[in-house]
Amino acid sequence: MTAAETVPTCPFRHDDALEPDPFMARMRAEAPVARVRMPYGEGDCWLVTGYREVQVVTSDRRFSRAALVGRDFPRITPAPIAQSGSINLMDPPALNRVRKLVIRAFTTPRVEALRPWTQRTVDALLDTMAAADSPDVAAHLAEELPLMTICQLMDIPERDRPQLRAWAMSMMSMSAADRTAAVAAKAGLRGYFDELTRERRRNPGEDLVSSLATARVGEEMLGEAELAVLAMLLVVTGHDTTTYDISNVAYTLLTHPEHLAQLRERPQLLPQALEELLRFIPFRQGVGIPRVALADVELGGVRIKAGDTVHVSYLTANRDGLVYDRPDTLDFERQDPAGHMAFGYGSHHCLGSHLARMVLQVAIGTLLKRFPTLRLAVPAEEIQWNTVSIWRYPLALPVAW
Repeated sequence: MTAAETVPTCPFRHDDALEPDPFMARMRAEAPVARVRMPYGEGDCWLVTGYREVQVVTSDRRFSRAALVGRDFPRITPAPIAQSGSINLMDPPALNRVRKLVIRAFTTPRVEALRPWTQRTVDALLDTMAAADSPDVAAHLAEELPLMTICQLMDIPERDRPQLRAWAMSMMSMSAADRTAAVAAKAGLRGYFDELTRERRRNPGEDLVSSLATARVGEEMLGEAELAVLAMLLVVTGHDTTTYDISNVAYTLLTHPEHLAQLRERPQLLPQALEELLRFIPFRQGVGIPRVALADVELGGVRIKAGDTVHVSYLTANRDGLVYDRPDTLDFERQDPAGHMAFGYGSHHCLGSHLARMVLQVAIGTLLKRFPTLRLAVPAEEIQWNTVSIWRYPLALPVAW
């Protein structure tokens, strides 16, 4: 048998609602560090699915994101999503410098100051949903709120938001037929934020982009390209994941009536429940941005060689039975000490996790309070799911009460 025949090719598509990908689950159980082939890019790579092994890859400096630059690395999208110069393709110490500047501008108090606005916005969106002939949590809440919130934080004009949303969606396609559109979308976003950040540097206001443009740690500031790519990243990731999280959390609650009843009886459990839902729900397909091994590394009983590409799966790590008790059980009172990896791990842990948590708390908490008899308007098996992008989410979530 040739080497090519022994390496499994992974399509990384599993569209059975929000059920875990059985191939990924099998890899975690049988070979938490395995050689695989991706749909796009050159060569094979390593797929790391165990929680402890993922921790190593995402925190050990022998694995580099910066080394991806210039490579046609194995991946699940036809065009790479990450852009050269992005914080997502940096390693320490350069990464530490940029993260410190972002943290200086993108503070928890700034996010909390947005909570009253977010509450008013959710109330208005749910007013619209309540008056609709066909109320839909996806259309009336999830697809509106996160983009409105990050754009409010960054003071992006309303007229520009639909185009930003369209570009962001194009970038996330896993279809080879969409490669040209994805490349054009990335270029469109970069051009928009080049112009926007130059203007905010010249005429800063009170928004997050202006704060990033003027943030200093000692004499350090963000360069022009760093600022533009960072603003682009914040808009794309700052609304995309939360959009689908709202729909996925609502779907999961509406298909787990005992858990929904528990939250209605004890609404104070909501923050803890949301953390468990983030652990439990496989919110995307496959894997994200990989790393390159800078040296030979022994991991999970195998030798990863210098120069090898290494992907990690946060989804499978979140269901690792070696770390979590009853990993496939949804438990709002879970006492496992291990935190989930829905926002990543290590030096690339999501910088906007505090914003995502705030938006989810307001959106889901208000939805449950506003509609105490909320239920799906169609059988769960009739819900249609996205089968194009890297994200897993219902295309529509019709509800009744």
